[in-house]
Amino acid sequence: MTVRAVLGIRRWRHNALCRPTDRHEAWVALTALLVMVLAAPVLGWLCGSLTDEALQQAVRSQHAQRSLTSAVVVREASGGSLFAQDPEAAVTEDTTRTPVVADWRAPDGTPRTGTVSTASEVTTPGTRIRIWTDREGRPAMRPMDAPTARTHAVLAGVGVAVLAGGLTEAARRLVVWRMTLRRYAKLDRAWAEVGPDWGRTGTGS
Repeated sequence: MTVRAVLGIRRWRHNALCRPTDRHEAWVALTALLVMVLAAPVLGWLCGSLTDEALQQAVRSQHAQRSLTSAVVVREASGGSLFAQDPEAAVTEDTTRTPVVADWRAPDGTPRTGTVSTASEVTTPGTRIRIWTDREGRPAMRPMDAPTARTHAVLAGVGVAVLAGGLTEAARRLVVWRMTLRRYAKLDRAWAEVGPDWGRTGTGS
């Protein structure tokens, strides 16, 4: 619909049967097409770039504040662990994790014991596992990696571009609908003025 209206602009310019509203609709369609082809991708790229910059900064911050620590399994935990459901793990690794009670040491050497989760299939007492901890030695979620952050940024940019294109098309349809209503209202007023004399002798009909 939009492309067909745009292609008709040149043909309608010198057509005696072309109504002003036809040209207006064509220009509205051309404007919408330019926005969807040019502005929407630019908005998507801008959003993706800003999102990627923010996420990459978060990645660097998380990796600076968290570290992999070696822990020793004491026993399997009876209940679920706070870190058993890692939302970031759904992108890069198996989300089946087993909660265990383990011993490890904080960065300052302080011994720690707590419930953590591990993707290791071996959870017998004495097994060494790797867990993420913060600067205080407390269990922490695995930090986001750079490729995952970039994937989220790309998805955000594509989403913004698609949303911008959809909103532009919706705005075009709304404007054309209002123009059509105004056209019909104008025709109704014209018919109301001419209609009562239609077909009468001497009225010029």
